[in-house]
Amino acid sequence: MQLAVFGATGRTGRPLVAQALDRGHDVVAFARDPSDLAGLDHASLTVVEGDAYTGVGVADAVAGADAVVSVLGQTSAGPDDLLTVAGDHVLDAMNGAGVDRFVTLVGAGVREDDESVSLTGKAMGTLLKLLAKEVLEDAEAHVEHVRASDVDWTVVRAPRLVDGDGAGDYRAGDIALGFGSVARADVARFILDLLEDDAYVGEMPKVGPA
Repeated sequence: MQLAVFGATGRTGRPLVAQALDRGHDVVAFARDPSDLAGLDHASLTVVEGDAYTGVGVADAVAGADAVVSVLGQTSAGPDDLLTVAGDHVLDAMNGAGVDRFVTLVGAGVREDDESVSLTGKAMGTLLKLLAKEVLEDAEAHVEHVRASDVDWTVVRAPRLVDGDGAGDYRAGDIALGFGSVARADVARFILDLLEDDAYVGEMPKVGPA
């Protein structure tokens, strides 16, 4: 499978790219600065330089892909609407290239309509609205655009992400997350598993520690 990965140089993107290569996939890693992928040299890795927010290079990365994955994340120095604007560029490029499969990662604070939320989840949502309102609103708008698109999408929702090798396993689906955390490496495993199994199409599964 050829995967185009946006956010490839980030703390979730790097383990995702490395695991995808280990599994025998061809990876097109999109990067503003290719030097950030130093140490990931591989015969099946292609790096496309560009800027997802402006759309520069996005079509080049998507062309020929079997699936596209976005693990872009907000930073304090970045624009407040990064996920929405970059996501729209990716979706436009996918439509132009005839690529159907899209997986995107957002925080667990993004809710589905009529979703049952625990008291802990409600408390977490209130804190997010107070402490990270712009980040949450950006993620919600991005998901709204993805769900309205014509692609075969999956929105992966994760709680607080932590570095490290992870447990090598995870729980996923309609699960309670609360204030827990999950290793970025395990989120990467889940994303690759669902792509390989063609699972959760048109769904918004949550992923958490095993």
